Amino acid sequence: MIDTHCHIYLPDFNDDIDEVLSRAFDSGISDILMPAIDFDSIPQMESMHHKDIRFHMMAGIHPVDVKEELETFRDKLTKWANRNDIIAIGETGLDYHWSTEFVQEQKESLRFHCSLAKDLNKPIVLHNRKSTQDLLDMIEEEQDGRLKGVWHCFNGTVDEGKRAIDLGLHLGIGGVVTFKNGGVDKTVKELSLDKMVLETDAPYLTPTPYRGKRNEPSYTGLVADKLAEIFEMSRAEIIDRTSSNARLLFSLDI
Repeated sequence: MIDTHCHIYLPDFNDDIDEVLSRAFDSGISDILMPAIDFDSIPQMESMHHKDIRFHMMAGIHPVDVKEELETFRDKLTKWANRNDIIAIGETGLDYHWSTEFVQEQKESLRFHCSLAKDLNKPIVLHNRKSTQDLLDMIEEEQDGRLKGVWHCFNGTVDEGKRAIDLGLHLGIGGVVTFKNGGVDKTVKELSLDKMVLETDAPYLTPTPYRGKRNEPSYTGLVADKLAEIFEMSRAEIIDRTSSNARLLFSLDI
């Protein structure tokens, strides 16, 4: 299995990182993809090592961390994103949940991330919270045939999911698909498995039955189990297909 969105480098894992990674490996995790939050993420991600699991880094500024100082991070982000060991651009996107004070700055940042992704031929990883219409509209504007990526933590409607796929995006399926009253399971059933990848967003969005506790990459298997139930397939087939999707999208070594 590949956990395509995991903040394993955050301090939440400092006290028991070896145990967390051992559980991840034992559960079948082969690769962990690490989206950035800000520039402090760089040294944190670089410190991640484990003999049994491959780690992959991304470059990006989370929309919640976008404020007025857009010009100050453009050059730095460009240099970071150009590194050969950076496999994707993100996470970026729009977030209207906490504040709408910096919506324009978030949009400018997203456009810059899209430009980087296209110029570098790297996928983009998109955060979306209460901003679906604006996010998809912007991706449509930016799509020139070169943009590819993931709608991380997909929780949209069937029509929104289909539109995202038509715009060249994959859907990141995580713990919310297991939530009893979330409705994501019913939506996912109507969408293409060939455009889905597994993720945890650890330490956040822990799947049932551990909801409310810290999430970790070993719980990726719980998401795979739920998809197996939804699509009436074996767990092995779900893992094989979503892992193949991830390897192709993120150009991971097979």
